[in-house]
Amino acid sequence: MKTLYVSDLDGTLLNSQQQTSTYTNQTIEKLVDQGMLFSYATARSYYSAKPATKGLSAKIPLILYNGAFIIDNQSQEILVSNFFLKEEVNDLAHYFNQKDFYPIVYAFINEQEKFSYIPGKSTKQQLDFISTRNDKRKNPTENDLYQGDVFYVSCIASKKQLESFYHDLKDRYQCLFSKDIYSQDWWLEILPQKATKAHAILQLKDYLKCEKVVAFGDGLNDLSMFEIANESYAVENACKELKEKATGVIGRHDQDAVAHWLEKNYKG
Repeated sequence: MKTLYVSDLDGTLLNSQQQTSTYTNQTIEKLVDQGMLFSYATARSYYSAKPATKGLSAKIPLILYNGAFIIDNQSQEILVSNFFLKEEVNDLAHYFNQKDFYPIVYAFINEQEKFSYIPGKSTKQQLDFISTRNDKRKNPTENDLYQGDVFYVSCIASKKQLESFYHDLKDRYQCLFSKDIYSQDWWLEILPQKATKAHAILQLKDYLKCEKVVAFGDGLNDLSMFEIANESYAVENACKELKEKATGVIGRHDQDAVAHWLEKNYKG
């Protein structure tokens, strides 16, 4: 039975320094060489996931932006994509314009990945986040936020304000409302309905012709992938709700728990 192993990144495969350890990298590389089908699923982009997993160079597919894309780890080829429909983009633009709120909008513009924002109208939290992203994706604009093929919208603001947006939009889109484990800022991430870790895993499972899924995670945004997995393992530092859904609880992310489990249980 072909099995797909999928791990969340932050709080699961990454340690407290937001890195995969040498042991984790070497273990996964070795097992992939032996035939293990492995991927990680993260809210991160390729640009922020790659530095965090430096040393993990195996030819594996990566599930990024909470399922908006599946990308080849080596070639950066997009294997699967989930974009907003044009009418959905118009709906989101109308909604946020009415609320006088200006999110960070991720899209492919002229075949280049960009994130657009309005510097003079962004929240302080959004500007703080943008200041940490020093790459070619930055696309400051005066008014045209919703350019290109949009796949991801992020709002960083007060919990109260984002809670209101979440309740308004959650039945139309895939909405993830949570506190960032590093900055402690509140985020609302908005994606197309099909853009979930769970749906991307099922797409990848079909792409790789696997019969079984084993998943690892720590947060509420991992619940959907636990629900579709045949086996699911929460790290010790995971939230209570995820532990209750898990097949079992393994060690902490700082103890290379996922790599140890894989080394012990992968049979080739």
